[in-house]
Amino acid sequence: MRVITILMMFLTLLFSQNMKQPTSKFISSGSVVDIVYKDDKVYSATNASCVDIFDYQSKKLIKKIEVEKIIDFMGDTIDSKVYSVDVIDDKMLILSQDKQGFSRLHIHQNNKNELIFDYTKGLGVLKAKFLDKNTILLGLLSNELISFDIKKRTSNWAIQVSGAKFSDFALNESKNEVVIADESGNLKIHNTKDGKLIKLLSGENLDNVFQVDYKNGIIATAGQDRKVVIYAPKFGSAHHVKSNFLIYSVGLSPSGKIVGYACDENNNVAVVDTISKSEIGRFSGNNMTLSKIVFVNENEFLVGSDDRIINQYSVK
Repeated sequence: MRVITILMMFLTLLFSQNMKQPTSKFISSGSVVDIVYKDDKVYSATNASCVDIFDYQSKKLIKKIEVEKIIDFMGDTIDSKVYSVDVIDDKMLILSQDKQGFSRLHIHQNNKNELIFDYTKGLGVLKAKFLDKNTILLGLLSNELISFDIKKRTSNWAIQVSGAKFSDFALNESKNEVVIADESGNLKIHNTKDGKLIKLLSGENLDNVFQVDYKNGIIATAGQDRKVVIYAPKFGSAHHVKSNFLIYSVGLSPSGKIVGYACDENNNVAVVDTISKSEIGRFSGNNMTLSKIVFVNENEFLVGSDDRIINQYSVK
């Protein structure tokens, strides 16, 4: 019995030594919901009614963009959860929680928040990203996808992706394609110009897909069925990496050659080669459930969680 205990202690120590620690960190105002990296800045959407903007090199907070708190069903004033953030030129898109269970959308420009719509529009939007300076793509809880004209305040087109509950979407680099993930496990690739279905990817994830990423023609999923599925739609290929725990978050490097995913109940991240499926490394230091994995380049990546801390890691 004593030999077994010593062996277990040795294996635990060996495993922990192979874990890589964060090289640096950013401290947000609240739990991190979404992360965007652009032009040497890190944008952190939080559950504390704000978006924090950090300088990537110094890790210092440059600016804090606040949205109004909301009134909940009990009549109490509470923080608004910022669901997603995006940046194009000098415009920042901020999607946040509004009252009565609906969403609101602001564009921050010239140090001012311009309200695009609020709860009165009756939209339960969970994700919003720029298609161009005047067009936004909205993903609704009902799994509707809407192309929204900012100037006209109207829809260019709207489609019902499926009857399953919406989870996430990811745009390709040119923003002419979007891949949508939902609780069915199937992925749908749509044209963002008219909303038409391009391709259905099915038969791999058999349950809810929490997150999806799309880089350099490669798609990666974070599945409730404990699978990271790697698709290469251009070649009609798919394979998966199996985990021992629910995979809440996933992120691809810009080349699509490596993928990071939440790999266990201790909120560690595994980084894997998307072609060979060989594990490159494991990364620890996250105290709560992961919410976002963003690769800055082929070597550096950021991890956000239900904690205030965004950890930065180096693959090599």
